[in-house]
Amino acid sequence: MMFSIRSLFAATAACFAVSVSGQAMAQSAPCELHIWPAERMNSVTTGLLGGGLIDAALHSGKDASNKAQMASALDSPSQLDALQSLKLVELLNRPQGTIIVRHEQPLERKTMNKVKTRRSDSTAACYSELIVADVFYQKAAIYGRSLRTLFMLRDFGNDQKIDYEYKAWGGNGLKLFPAKEGEDATAALNELVSVFNKNFEEYASNARKAMTTKTS
Repeated sequence: MMFSIRSLFAATAACFAVSVSGQAMAQSAPCELHIWPAERMNSVTTGLLGGGLIDAALHSGKDASNKAQMASALDSPSQLDALQSLKLVELLNRPQGTIIVRHEQPLERKTMNKVKTRRSDSTAACYSELIVADVFYQKAAIYGRSLRTLFMLRDFGNDQKIDYEYKAWGGNGLKLFPAKEGEDATAALNELVSVFNKNFEEYASNARKAMTTKTS
C-alpha cells in the first residue's frame, strides 16, 4: 500500500513529537540524592599526657565502650533517619522535588576517595551523593568532649564524572555523652543523634558557601 505525501508527513511529525516528548520527560524527571551512612566509629580520649601510646593504653577500655555506645545510637539506619529528619534538599541546595534514595549498607571507607564514579547503578539525569565518612568522638583534657562528623557531597549531573565535590568536618560539643554511672544513659545516647544533626547543619552551611564561591 502506497502512503500519500500527506500521510508520510503526518507519520514523521508524530514520531518527532514522541521523540521530543520523551526528551522533555527525561529532562523533567526528578533529581536523586543518594545517601550513605558511615562505616566506622572512632573514639579518642586524651588526658594530661596529651596523647601517645601510653595515653591510648590508659583509655583503651573507655574508648572501646564509647565506640560500642556510638554504634548503638548511630547505627546505619539511625544515621540515615537522622539525616532524613532534616530538610536535606534545602540544606544542600538541591533542586526542588529531589528524591532521597537511602543506602543502608555503608561504603567501604578505604575505597571512598578512590572511586570517582557514581556509587549506585542509578541512571538519573540529575544525580548527587551525600556520604557520611567518619563519626569521631574526642575527649581532650583541655577542650572537653565533642562529636565530629566527616561528610562528603558529590554532584555528578548527567554522567559519571564528578562536577562538584565538597568534603569537610562538622563538629560540636557534648554535655551528656558518655554517661557516667548514675546518669541518664538514654539522654546521653539521644544527645549523640542531636549533635550528629548539628554537625551536618554546620557542614551544609559551609557547603552552600563553597558552592556560591565556586559559581560566582
